Amino acid sequence: MSVTAETPRRATRRGKQGVGRGIALGTALALIALVPPAAASARAAAPATSTIAWTTQNVAPGVQVRTGVLHNPDAAGVWTVTVQAPAVNRLTGAATWAPLGDRDWADATAGRLRAAGFEPRLERVEWDRYADTPRGTMGWQVRIGRYATQAEAGTLNSTVSAAGFRTSVEWTGYDGRQSADAERIHVAVVDPARLRGTIEVSDGGDVADREKTSTVAARLGSLVGVNGGFFITSDADGVQGTMAGLSAVDGRLESMAVGSRAALILGDGGRRPRVADLSTTVTVRAGAADHAVQGINRVPGKLRNCGRPGAVPTELPRHDTTCTLADDLVKFTPSFHAPLPTGAGVQVVLDKRGVVVSRGDRGGAVPAEGSVLQGTGEAAAWLTEHADAGRRLTLREVVRDASGRQVRLGPDDSIVSAAPTLVEDGRVHIDAATEGTLDPLDLSFGFAWSNVRQPRTLAGVDRRGRLLLVTVDGRQPGVSEGFTLAEAADFMRSLGAVQALNLDGGGSTAMAVDGALVNTTSDASGERAVGDTIQVLPRTGRG
Repeated sequence: MSVTAETPRRATRRGKQGVGRGIALGTALALIALVPPAAASARAAAPATSTIAWTTQNVAPGVQVRTGVLHNPDAAGVWTVTVQAPAVNRLTGAATWAPLGDRDWADATAGRLRAAGFEPRLERVEWDRYADTPRGTMGWQVRIGRYATQAEAGTLNSTVSAAGFRTSVEWTGYDGRQSADAERIHVAVVDPARLRGTIEVSDGGDVADREKTSTVAARLGSLVGVNGGFFITSDADGVQGTMAGLSAVDGRLESMAVGSRAALILGDGGRRPRVADLSTTVTVRAGAADHAVQGINRVPGKLRNCGRPGAVPTELPRHDTTCTLADDLVKFTPSFHAPLPTGAGVQVVLDKRGVVVSRGDRGGAVPAEGSVLQGTGEAAAWLTEHADAGRRLTLREVVRDASGRQVRLGPDDSIVSAAPTLVEDGRVHIDAATEGTLDPLDLSFGFAWSNVRQPRTLAGVDRRGRLLLVTVDGRQPGVSEGFTLAEAADFMRSLGAVQALNLDGGGSTAMAVDGALVNTTSDASGERAVGDTIQVLPRTGRG
């Protein structure tokens, strides 16, 4: 392993700039100092000066990690008080709050604030360059005060709140419409043609468990590891650790897609990585009768991130939303090591050949060499009618990309999914609305997740077939503020990515090199245990 420190660079940047598509990695990393990712979506009129120094670590043949902190001493982040706008959840009709509203609301709210003795300011927020949302003005934020410390802003916040306004304390450095103070970035470049090993998805052998990325990396002897896809974090939404989207490990489907969402396919042990929007269809057949399976390794009736036929309140993908299914059929694999869910419905236990061993109440455990089907509503009635003891059931699992082509999984293939797509065919293409991370008709949903700087984990593939695994720390004012989705897309394209997607972020964002955590995670309690990870392994068969 070798480590090289590179000379800091300084440059002046202004407004919206970008790096041309297809730039070679070494050139792109050098140019990041000249055209930092935030520049592509910054809207400040004044020039800003940035500096960055990259440290290069050659971890193994075909595996390189570069670390840098983008500093902008001219950035002017402050603590402020933002007034929330009353809103209605578009799907449920429930009253809620949004961080911005229309101009009429903003003007009226500013008038009320002035009458109460405050000095508000109105800030226009534009839509980022999403592929499937409107252009122009998204809405208006009403803010009060500019303070150097969070405590000072908190004092004002209490006063404004006591005057009858719904408020929050915010750091303006998180706004995508102004330059960030700093962004701490790790870029791992993995060349499958030179790697003496594999790139795999690891769920630790238990889909119903959570582990830290660095813990998994240390146990497997990983060269580089990052956190993977979205997963269940609360008992109210299902079994913690199970994936909330498509997951395949060692060629086995361990979780189904929620609609058609971005996924990283690691074909042939990672030798053929690619990004595509994937959907899944699973069918169980008993003779001439068949029934759709709507989930794998999740609680029947609970569907995190929605995106399945019959889901309520929406059949479309909807991030961090738990939908319900009255008629649900779920398969459980031997990788599900938690107690099986209990409740109303029917359970069928199958042996390794798919022959029904028993049918009865829900509960117990998945046999080591078998599987379990649990049905509720009409699915329970179907199992009662067709799944008699001794009868053989067959299951067909199909994964397809957006063009309808089937993605066939072999024992050395794995998939990790999240949302949304960032780069497609070498161009920025962020389908945030389609993949359910933003709703153009509901400003109370997804604004902070998509338009505000956050810690992010990103994955992409360049023209040479190299895998790019990237983390940016966030939620650390003045230290590292993170990326918006648009900044993340610009950054991946600047690295030469022709395909890229957003993986799980926030407190889950983590990168481990040689088994040790190298980034600074955002949770106060430290590194978060996650559902699955991507691991670059020095030899095969370790995932």
